[in-house]
Amino acid sequence: MTTDQQWDIVTSVGLTALGVAAARALETHREDRLISDPYAAAFVKAADAPAPMPTSPAEVAELPADSVWAQAKMEDYMGVRSRCFDDFFAAAGEAGVRQAVILASGLDARAQRLDWAEGTTVFEIDQPKVLEFKQTVLDGLDAAPNCAHRPVAIDLRENWSAALTEAGFDPSQPTAWLAEGLLPYLPEEAEQQLLETIDRLSAPGSRLAVEDFANVGQIFEDESLAEFGKEWGLDMRDLLHSDDRPEAPDVLRGFGWKTEVEGAEAKAARYGRDLTGLFGQMTHASRFVESHKPE
Repeated sequence: MTTDQQWDIVTSVGLTALGVAAARALETHREDRLISDPYAAAFVKAADAPAPMPTSPAEVAELPADSVWAQAKMEDYMGVRSRCFDDFFAAAGEAGVRQAVILASGLDARAQRLDWAEGTTVFEIDQPKVLEFKQTVLDGLDAAPNCAHRPVAIDLRENWSAALTEAGFDPSQPTAWLAEGLLPYLPEEAEQQLLETIDRLSAPGSRLAVEDFANVGQIFEDESLAEFGKEWGLDMRDLLHSDDRPEAPDVLRGFGWKTEVEGAEAKAARYGRDLTGLFGQMTHASRFVESHKPE
């Protein structure tokens, strides 16, 4: 992809954000839910998706038994992932961090659905059309943020750090950064530049949470998983980068960040969740990284 290629919520990577929103809506219906997202279903309903995206168990039941959605159990993994990063922000707030940056924020309305510590400013960076769609839906629901909310409409392949600073970001203050569902879509050079920029903008005491994958391309070599994206007119193998690259945790340690890594299966077990279905196959490759820049 070149920097002049943009997408909205029903094309390219935008469609994957819509699918994740559907999974969060399904998770919200569970009695043992790990998160509650009252806005996820509204995003899906407001979009003209090229294929059905169920947001409730009743809608899943209407699909053929052999449909990819029925077999995927995508909500199992997305529930664990969302809860992991919700907990990350809660812990950062308890530690006194009052500035958060969500990179490629997609359709997870954390600014509206989480209870942020008083005085917190949340910056959301994503494609202009994605943020515009998101805000339009939230406005229709009269959904107010629980923090000072600063959307930053810019492509991460552009000079996003300057746009972030212009939006009021203060690099002298500790920041809680999140890169969720992002790194697999970046080529090696872009990933390294992203991590370097985060390090440069982070004051001591800053924190970073990352969803990382080992050999992500191999996951979608499974034809059943590849079919998942094809229902939307996507071949996930065309979007994901599986080139050999330095491990993100090692890069962060090289910057002097204290870094811990936990696999998705272990994280799910701590939340009492068994990852099943097609997306359960991601457990061997998915891991959650949390880093802290020493003071």
